[in-house]
Amino acid sequence: MTDSDLVLTARHEAVLILTFNRPERMNAWTNALEDQYFERLAAAEADPGIRAIVVTGAGRAFCAGADLDELAEVGAAEDARPRDVIDRPPRSFPYTIRKPLIAAINGAAAGLGLVEALYCDVRFATPAAKLTTAFVRRGLIAEYGISWLLPRLVGASRALDLLLSGRVVLGEEAERIGLVDRVVCAERLLDEAVAYALDLARNCSPTSMADIKGQVHQHLTGTFAEAEVGSDQLMLESFGRPDLAEGVSSYRERRAPAFPPLTTRSRRWTSG
Repeated sequence: MTDSDLVLTARHEAVLILTFNRPERMNAWTNALEDQYFERLAAAEADPGIRAIVVTGAGRAFCAGADLDELAEVGAAEDARPRDVIDRPPRSFPYTIRKPLIAAINGAAAGLGLVEALYCDVRFATPAAKLTTAFVRRGLIAEYGISWLLPRLVGASRALDLLLSGRVVLGEEAERIGLVDRVVCAERLLDEAVAYALDLARNCSPTSMADIKGQVHQHLTGTFAEAEVGSDQLMLESFGRPDLAEGVSSYRERRAPAFPPLTTRSRRWTSG
């Protein structure tokens, strides 16, 4: 396998499917895999023909976490700073992608692999999917913003349970506590995730989705009044866009909308 094979790409209309492809290592995370994944995401964001992205894993895992060989090297290095302290983009880069990011968790999602799933906007999983924070069982801390993300998904007490114990959560419990959004049989997982992404791509304004992602992420902190003021400004901007006219016309004419693509001039936003 070459580095070019670490993240496979497939296209289904306006949906891009990215597949972590180290099945012999349960798609364990390496620097090379990260570089390619981030390159694929950046290219997808810049491509006006892509309107949603589905992320999954090859074989029996989504991503089993950091590759232990690379992790051991980091632990033995004199300069043991995380890679994203030294280089850019930061490991949280997927969280800032403006287009919808859908995780299809086909198996183990552990440690950094779980973090990558949580960076996605919506998560599909199989009943047998195994999700675990794992960090505490490797002598690590809650990494890459999971201590911020997890309580906002499942609540502080459940987040502490998952982080302090590092226990494995299967798909159905993960859905019950809000860690994933849909549980689908393994045979249908990718089809269901792609169908959801296709619905977004065909029927939802790319610019509206990008702005809504920014609103939700930014309004996780701050007050309701601040959120209301910011939303009012975005609403006024949306009144002047062609998306509104197309949304209304397509509804009245009982046809599929033809929304313009997301452009590089559209608002960018960051987490936190």
